[in-house]
Amino acid sequence: MTDSLIKPGAQPGTQPGTPASRRHFTAAGTAALPTLPAKPHLEWTSRGYLPHFDHPGLVQFITFRLDDSVPRETVLRWKEELDLQSRSASSDSDSARAAELRERIAKYEDAGHGACFLRQPVIAALVENALLHFDGGRYHLLAWCVMPNHVHVLAEMKEGVPLSDIIHSWKSFTAKKANQLLRRTGDFWMREYHDRYIRNSRHLEETRSYIEENPVKAGLAKSPQDWPWSSALREKIQQASEQPSGQASGQASGQTSGQTSGNAGVPPAEHK
Repeated sequence: MTDSLIKPGAQPGTQPGTPASRRHFTAAGTAALPTLPAKPHLEWTSRGYLPHFDHPGLVQFITFRLDDSVPRETVLRWKEELDLQSRSASSDSDSARAAELRERIAKYEDAGHGACFLRQPVIAALVENALLHFDGGRYHLLAWCVMPNHVHVLAEMKEGVPLSDIIHSWKSFTAKKANQLLRRTGDFWMREYHDRYIRNSRHLEETRSYIEENPVKAGLAKSPQDWPWSSALREKIQQASEQPSGQASGQASGQTSGQTSGNAGVPPAEHK
């Protein structure tokens, strides 16, 4: 398609259609996260049951979950049912079976299983601020949402900062701080994470919609802007601060929960 955002293997900075709007958000009250030295990107890798594709310039849809949000034995049982055990990472990523697995996981986690530590405002704010801390430095945030037991992120990767290192810095920093706040020990995040690179502009917009409307689909908010820990609310706040007060209040009053997309509850599929 002519509107393809990413061509795997293209040199950094040459991918057509890279998002022109790179609004940088700011975090408050976040201690310094570790500095990451420049490293080579890993391209195709697999750690466990999920494949990962890491390349500079990709726009990535990333999901990582609390350790108890989806039991490992449940995922393994679904893989057996879907005959995914013996399939390679590259074929899994584009198969109908892999899409079915992702949908099952999404439905399970949206049902609110596990301790849901991210439902606590102080923990949700900790995670959101960690995402915001290096926006514009290590990556460009395009959308995010901190749900009660999982986190969705849409971000553009930068040269010299591998995806796995970014996610490790988010998870290790927030796990340590969250366990301190919760006065607990043990695993906080699930070891694995899920990533899918954005294929084209339609895939980009569907993914952004899915992320920001996840709280609405899960019955936690009436509109995306009502959820406290998401790009939808922060975008609304920033837009209001950039406009005269009369215009901002008029736009805010005109927003309704009926503005959600009909595809918001379905994990977005790539379009080639």
